Amino acid sequence: MKLKKSRKKNSSHLILSNFIKSDTVIELEETLNSDIKNIFFNGNIGSSLALYSASILLNSNKNHLFIKRDKEEALYFTNDLENILKKEVLFFPASFRRSYQFNETDNSNVLLRSEVLNKLNNKKNNIIITYPEAISEKVIHKTELRKKTIKLELNSKLELETIDELLEKEKFELVDFVTDPGQYSIRGGIIDIFSFAHEHPYRIELNEDKIESIRTFDINTQLSVEEQNKVEIIPNTHSKKVITKKSSFLNYINKDCILWIKDTNYTKGKIDEYYNKSSENFKQNKSTDRIKIEDFYIDSKSFIEDLTDFKKVELSSPYFNADKKISTICEPQTSFNKNISLLIERLNYNFSHQIKSIISCSTKEQENRFYNLFENKFDHNNIQIINSPLHEGFYDKINKIEIFTDHQIFNRYHKFKSKTKFSDKQSITLKQLTNLKIGDYVTHIDHGIGQFNGLHKISNNEVQQEVIKLSYKGGDILYISIHSLHKISKYSGQEGRIPKINQLGTPTWLKSKEKTKSKIKKIAFDLIKLYAKRKKNKGYAFSQDTYMQSELEASFMYEDTIDQNKATNAIKEDMEKPIPMDRLVCGDVGFGKTEVAIRAAFKAVADNKQVAVLVPTTILALQHYKTFSKRLKNFPCKIDYLNRFRTKKEQSKILENINNGSIDIIIGTHRIVGKDIMFKDLGLLIIDEEQKFGVNIKDKLKSIKSNIDTLTLTATPIPRTLQFSLLGARDLSIINTAPPNRQSINTKIINLNEETIQNAISYELSRNGQVFFVHNKIENIEEVANFLNRLCPYANIKTGHGQMEGRKIEQLMHDFIEGKFDVLVSTTIIENGVDIPNANTIIINNAQNFGLSDLHQMRGRVGRSNKKAFCYLISPPTHQISDDSRKRLNALEQFSSIGSGFKIAMRDLDIRGAGDLLGADQSGFINEIGFEMYQRILDEAVEELKEEKFKNLFNDEKEKFIIKDCQLDTDKEILIPESYVESVEERINLYQKLNQINNDDELKLFQTNLIDRFGKMPTKINDLFNAIKLKWIGKELGFEKISLKKNVFRGFFTSNQNSKYFESNYFKNILNFLRENPQQCELKEVKNKLVLKHNYIQNINDILKFLFQIKNHSE
Repeated sequence: MKLKKSRKKNSSHLILSNFIKSDTVIELEETLNSDIKNIFFNGNIGSSLALYSASILLNSNKNHLFIKRDKEEALYFTNDLENILKKEVLFFPASFRRSYQFNETDNSNVLLRSEVLNKLNNKKNNIIITYPEAISEKVIHKTELRKKTIKLELNSKLELETIDELLEKEKFELVDFVTDPGQYSIRGGIIDIFSFAHEHPYRIELNEDKIESIRTFDINTQLSVEEQNKVEIIPNTHSKKVITKKSSFLNYINKDCILWIKDTNYTKGKIDEYYNKSSENFKQNKSTDRIKIEDFYIDSKSFIEDLTDFKKVELSSPYFNADKKISTICEPQTSFNKNISLLIERLNYNFSHQIKSIISCSTKEQENRFYNLFENKFDHNNIQIINSPLHEGFYDKINKIEIFTDHQIFNRYHKFKSKTKFSDKQSITLKQLTNLKIGDYVTHIDHGIGQFNGLHKISNNEVQQEVIKLSYKGGDILYISIHSLHKISKYSGQEGRIPKINQLGTPTWLKSKEKTKSKIKKIAFDLIKLYAKRKKNKGYAFSQDTYMQSELEASFMYEDTIDQNKATNAIKEDMEKPIPMDRLVCGDVGFGKTEVAIRAAFKAVADNKQVAVLVPTTILALQHYKTFSKRLKNFPCKIDYLNRFRTKKEQSKILENINNGSIDIIIGTHRIVGKDIMFKDLGLLIIDEEQKFGVNIKDKLKSIKSNIDTLTLTATPIPRTLQFSLLGARDLSIINTAPPNRQSINTKIINLNEETIQNAISYELSRNGQVFFVHNKIENIEEVANFLNRLCPYANIKTGHGQMEGRKIEQLMHDFIEGKFDVLVSTTIIENGVDIPNANTIIINNAQNFGLSDLHQMRGRVGRSNKKAFCYLISPPTHQISDDSRKRLNALEQFSSIGSGFKIAMRDLDIRGAGDLLGADQSGFINEIGFEMYQRILDEAVEELKEEKFKNLFNDEKEKFIIKDCQLDTDKEILIPESYVESVEERINLYQKLNQINNDDELKLFQTNLIDRFGKMPTKINDLFNAIKLKWIGKELGFEKISLKKNVFRGFFTSNQNSKYFESNYFKNILNFLRENPQQCELKEVKNKLVLKHNYIQNINDILKFLFQIKNHSE
């Protein structure tokens, strides 16, 4: 192959080098450096303007402002410039979340706007991209901003009271922990401040009245990121409450800034539109009585006046008389519609006509795929393939260069990377959803379900100790040491279900626990046995990938995720081995499992093997048939489907074709595992949602599966512990990452507003789309359909619900997939439905009544194509619904990107998932005890099973005796002082984290992080750290419990007298130590338990030294 491979660090400079020396750029540069004010630069198509302007920006020392038509165009252009120049490009958005909604400013946008204003005050040669809506808003006056800016510098003087007063004056909010701009917190000598002009908040550490350290920190971890020498704190200058001197954005910028305007006439018209609509809104909004529209917005007249002072480059239909016109001649990229042969033809044509060809790829994988596709296809090296994404390709006739983008070649949607300063606040939301609050239900592994009553201080031998208080049935109280926090977990069962509280001292809980453990053991036993059998069987080893396999994978509509890549590679490796594959691919809705299956199926077909795809419903068979056919359209592959919608004649023809091998891939329901189906040469079985099939089919599958490669797909998220537990049973691929090029689903919470609903449906139908309307009450579903018919008489509306006959539901869904009607009003039957790429709007009525996962699953029905999708959550006003409902809806609105909801919905989905995976009766038990506790019991069961029954199979695991935990019971004061960490919730969080730490490195990191967040540590906390170490070494030496009371140490060994521990070297060495040190300690038997006793211990540190002595003696 003779292709040029980009070896330079910045491959985008390879593209740029073709433009920098061009006549057009030289002419443009000379004109911009002259006195000419009005320039008309035309002829640009696709990303050509980004490359021409970048050639100028590379060495410019002036500010440049680009005004694009709208936000989307501005963001694509921002991404292009950033990818080409590899330097910061500033984005200046409108400060409101939605146009004209003045009470809904978007903090992220306010941050970006403030950052631009701050940079313009302090730095030259800024590149700023904006759009009409953003520049129609006025900004704070430059002198006013300087006045309000608080400057802080390392080693300078600062009094705590002074900064507190300043921040309060500028309307900063005092909070416990900073997560949003405009907040600050004070903890001892540490001040955290979130300025409105930086993406990370600042942490200022004082030593008396001197600034000892300034650093940025991450809002999720609350840990420091980077040291700073000086910082500027800027308040919210965009709020309506801040009545200050304001000016237009163009007046704020220095007059030597160069403006590049996409369309001046369009911008002028838009500014007037925003001004007029804002005027109307101001009149309707009573809270704006004392302020005028002119204080906040500019009109088109002042915009044009402001423009006259600047040097301008107009890019289409010039508004000003051009003093100079510069032209380039560009054409859009040729459309190839995924046809690689056409692309190769075009590349050869370019070579023969001395046109340079560059292929811009969005990822390194795509770059490598092109090299594989083009291998030995050219005898010249006039093609460059580079990993530097551009939005749109083009052919530049003057420079004789054509740039192709991978996403246009394969008709793939190209998503811009949104400029947002803290989209990453998701784990904070997650933390709020999982934090323990008073009144929450918790499950204790030994005592069952109780209610959490907070953190309390109790006196133990006149020493204060912190404990967790739990209340049980009949008013029983249980105090739990902070060292046993790992034994409790927040109860998470079905949404809205109140669990049954246990009674202390009764056997009910233990019986339930043992019952579930034996059930799990049985399931795991069968799975592991099957795994052992499969390892002995001989299967077919598929050959390595062909050229067509690379072409198929490169033509995927979306960009591959890392997980998808891993899953694809793992499947292909399995298929190439002689042992039969049995792999489970697990991932959320829309994560690309079907694509992975298509690739595996094609690999099998390329080796002349047949593929059977088994699905649970007739609708899904039809849908998979369409998906497979569309993806494999240009490849030599015959696909068909079998379900009860096919006529008898069709069915018998299909059976014949399967038998003679003329069908390569057959997709169908349980019909395809019938006795009358005879495959000519079956090589791969793909099963979609295995848990939805009955026992009979599973038995049939076992006989087929023993020596045929099997791939199972499931949308049920499998909890991490379950993954490890069943790791021996089958190979697992988890797809946790969403496709990066999917557009996020625009999620809005609305009241029952006829106009909004009408507009949503009309908009979707205007782009030939379809709509889901979810209404979960069968009794008045027809009334809702009539209501929608009244709003949209032109729409074809049908209803569906779970009480309809199965055949009717399937026919209804079939008609909806085929696009025979526009709006489907249904109950939640669509929740686990099928993909309908043409349905991109979902409206959910009474959304406040649904659990988070249900909402997430339903929302996952839309946004399955490359069209922008919308989800409207109809709910009463927020003050009328419960706190939990409000949090759920807000979380869903915030986590609108594909798959982000997967993270929050994980708990709820886990419950359903594990229930399906381990049998229906299990999900009932999960609801009884809460999911996290179920996971722990599962872990215990599998560990015991590996120890008891499958020692040989897992002989690579180190032989061990099971001491599950070492309890600590002491009368010493071991806690985090309230004076050091005031927040009770945060102390609980810290105790929980401490209980999860397993080694010295993690403990040191915890200590460093604690100092970073709360300042110098009190010496008391060292005892807490030593107590953690004590539990580790105690567990290692074989103690179930360690007690230190009245300066006497007691170490309790396991009460199981048959434990293998008593045969281990650890126990033998302890006995040897006792023989050699009889004065130091003694071994006693108390109530059938062996206890090691030491009478001369003063503190935790003494026990540690003593136990280390024993351990070192053992070694």
